[in-house]
Amino acid sequence: MTSPIQKSISKQREALGSLIQPILGRIARACSDVWPDRESLDQVLADRVAELPYCAYIYALGTDAIQISDNINGSGRFPEHFGRDRSSRPYLNSIYPAVDYYLSEAYISLLSGRPSITAIQLVRRQDRVIGLLGADFDLRDLPLTQQLYDEPDQWRQMKGDPSIRGLLFQQTRVKSVLDSHIDEVMSIMEELIVQRGVFHGKLHFSSSRATLWLMDDPFRYRMLEVEDLIDPDICLAYPLHDYPSDAVLPQNKIKPVLEGFKKLRLADETVYLRSGSINVFNGLIGLNFSCDGSHYIPWSDFLNPRNAFWSGDIGSTSRPAVDA
Repeated sequence: MTSPIQKSISKQREALGSLIQPILGRIARACSDVWPDRESLDQVLADRVAELPYCAYIYALGTDAIQISDNINGSGRFPEHFGRDRSSRPYLNSIYPAVDYYLSEAYISLLSGRPSITAIQLVRRQDRVIGLLGADFDLRDLPLTQQLYDEPDQWRQMKGDPSIRGLLFQQTRVKSVLDSHIDEVMSIMEELIVQRGVFHGKLHFSSSRATLWLMDDPFRYRMLEVEDLIDPDICLAYPLHDYPSDAVLPQNKIKPVLEGFKKLRLADETVYLRSGSINVFNGLIGLNFSCDGSHYIPWSDFLNPRNAFWSGDIGSTSRPAVDA
């Protein structure tokens, strides 16, 4: 099953390949005319590297993966890499002699210590493979990799610590201070989200606290202990703020979601909610249970009593996410 993030990566790789492959093919054909003379190869690569956008280094390899040119980039030549054995590098594991062109998976560069990717092109002369060209790219230099990944709007479940799951039925919920004031806490959380600019809020039921992220200061979180959570005056510390017009989670659904948290916290003494979070912009509800399993579920599914989440065993986190 291909996950949404894998689909996003695949799309990025296709776009990158369509940019690199034709250029690298032309450079390989130019190199075949002077192969395997080191000085001539260095000159061809130095003359042509500017055609390959964002390239960190380009170099020539023999069919044994021993480097027969210097490393070349727009700044010059780096002869210390001549004779380097690259046969064990991850970008050569899937190329020779299966395909003429191959774009590697991302890996950590030995030189820069940063995530990188390498394009490999076979060099041919009269249809016989005589060597390979390698072109390294630092991911931070590639504009195609700067597109932000969108979190999928589907129910996802993740298993937690096996040692906690194994002892699940040997434990029982201990009533927290927050549990004793749960109705007051829910009312204050609703006010903070609906009227006071909180776009992401997480209630930690077992440890009786909350963490809040505000639209006017999104890079810092606030933490409220239970004394604050049960004091309506705490709302005065957060200025009034219009509910965001681009929120995925409707304003009038905040209260029902919080009521769902209360139900999951108090319904069972063994399998119970430890923490719950609301994000109004992606509309996802985050849940962490006593089995240490976590669920991320769209608000509409969470509020649908006929959804599989409510009819299934919430203690199990083995159900895979649906491939949208």
